[in-house]
Amino acid sequence: MGKIECTCALNELSEFHSKEMATRDVYGIKLVELGKKNLDIVVLDADLSCSTKTDKFAKNFPDRFFNMGISEQDMIGVAAGLALTGKIPFASTFAIFATGRAWEQIRQTVCYSNANVKIVATHGGITVGEDGATHQAVEDVALMRVIPNMTVIVPADAYETAQVIVSATEYYGPVYIRLGRAKVPSVMPEDYKFQIGKAHIFKLGKDVNIIANGLMVAEALKASEILNEEGIDSGVANFSSVKPIDTEALL
Repeated sequence: MGKIECTCALNELSEFHSKEMATRDVYGIKLVELGKKNLDIVVLDADLSCSTKTDKFAKNFPDRFFNMGISEQDMIGVAAGLALTGKIPFASTFAIFATGRAWEQIRQTVCYSNANVKIVATHGGITVGEDGATHQAVEDVALMRVIPNMTVIVPADAYETAQVIVSATEYYGPVYIRLGRAKVPSVMPEDYKFQIGKAHIFKLGKDVNIIANGLMVAEALKASEILNEEGIDSGVANFSSVKPIDTEALL
């Protein structure tokens, strides 16, 4: 295992705070920034780079970008191979394809070997309405969290996503990061610092507490306000780190 805390300065990420952005857009921006600093970072995509935003990395570092075509299983296998040579591969496609078509390759080739592969899947969840039910992955988190050695993260907003991408780069081992297509509101406080395995508690309620991650954190905060107005003392916690989960905070 490598470092589990994001060591980046928060002022380096301030551009993402208080902004309503799609988490996939933040991913594309941070990949380029990190690619300039770390020559071991390579990026693979399965013919969806414009949608996953890895096209930005491709334009800046064409010799470190690999478009594998509509071949998600091959993409994961190649990513594992690159990781075993010392590279830090980021493999991206839609969540439904990354975890559905390539599940066996992730299990056998990445996680069994504990290869240092970062799978960053976009278009997770039912908010991909325009693409239809075939593209709405609701099973991906469940599929990833049951595999040994896999770390699973679902960031809540742009600010947290920027920190998650940096943290995943510094952490040694397989990581699955679930991002979305739609813009999400900014919810994390300015002094927030992401750590793998740690939850963020906005407030503890005496009557009820809502646990959420991803875009549902913003919805949970809205729900909490409604409950509090109705006299129900409610709290909200962001469990962006699905695996490992913050057992202490949960209890």
